[in-house]
Amino acid sequence: MPASGASRARVRAALAHRVPDRIPFDLGGSRVTGIHVRAYERLRAGLGLERREPRVTDITQQLAEVEPDVLDALGADVRHVAPRGASTDRRVIHVDDRYRTFVDEWGVGRRMPIADGLYYDSYAPPLAGEIDIAAVDAYAWPDAADPSRCAGMDEEARRYAVDEGRAVVVGSICGGLTEGLFKLRGFEDGYMDLAADPALARRVMEKVLEVKLAYWERALPLVEGHVDVVAEADDLGGQERTLFAPATYRALVKPLHRELFAYLHARTGARVFFHSCGAIRELIPDLIEIGVDILNPVQVSAAAMDTAELKREFGRDLVFWGGGVDTQRVLGAGTPDEVRAEVRRRVADLSPGGGFVFAAVHNIQPNVPAENILAMRAALAEAEGA
Repeated sequence: MPASGASRARVRAALAHRVPDRIPFDLGGSRVTGIHVRAYERLRAGLGLERREPRVTDITQQLAEVEPDVLDALGADVRHVAPRGASTDRRVIHVDDRYRTFVDEWGVGRRMPIADGLYYDSYAPPLAGEIDIAAVDAYAWPDAADPSRCAGMDEEARRYAVDEGRAVVVGSICGGLTEGLFKLRGFEDGYMDLAADPALARRVMEKVLEVKLAYWERALPLVEGHVDVVAEADDLGGQERTLFAPATYRALVKPLHRELFAYLHARTGARVFFHSCGAIRELIPDLIEIGVDILNPVQVSAAAMDTAELKREFGRDLVFWGGGVDTQRVLGAGTPDEVRAEVRRRVADLSPGGGFVFAAVHNIQPNVPAENILAMRAALAEAEGA
């Protein structure tokens, strides 16, 4: 176990843009700083820990629960409290000769190939095709106020914050507003809506926002006093540019994000964590303006996402949570020496003056060998003089 309260104090110092005793380290503290079950099994073996069947905490991404013995061995400072499933969610996984499939509570089909499948991808969007706003309003939206969703979250948050002394991140009920649009309408119809029927696109996103706000209304009072970070997400960037025009973001999505972040800031003293992959540098001033405190995953391999430049330009306003090592190209395919060099570079860029929590860029993928994860953690310790 970490020293009582040391991890939480360390993270809080970084969030306040103060220099902590050492750089906070996160593995498994959110659904976007986790580790795939295959990589996790190898990591336990690499640490010399007892072999156990991993518990999947995110079925879509196939993320493993990072257990206390692994957290302690790596000196991890963060814990994740996630919403539970609804009492009405009776997930049934069907298996045929090609896929494992299920339908999630949003009505979205999910499937993973039987042969070497790694994730459950979305398919069969339930609101695809010719629909109107009345059909959106009449859709069977998830009941965010179902008490089952928050059952035990208060005790879990208290245990992590008080008994373990770690910082606590509380996760959202679902992915982002635009993510909801594309999963419910499908990419083709979703993009056509943004261009040709923005009122319909906005209504779908408004309904997703309603579900989010109803969840946060119930969850935040339960965890207040033990929560340090509340996590939201919406992937806005691709490898080379934003996924749709910045003008479209500002007209349709930004006002809804502003409402969401304002709601969170008004009801908790926790910092607002926002996850967006990709080349989003052009949108970072907008995110700061509407209340984002923490940016994740800092995709260093995307266009214009140079860590030194980001720190110089936005480091006074944002905490960078991630960016510690490029998962896309280095952590999985590089040698341990290349991983160590990458970590040293990113720490030198992002850590000065605080405002940095070390994590890999997004979840650690199934191709990552244990020796590279251990090289990453050792390099962080060396870079900070620990």
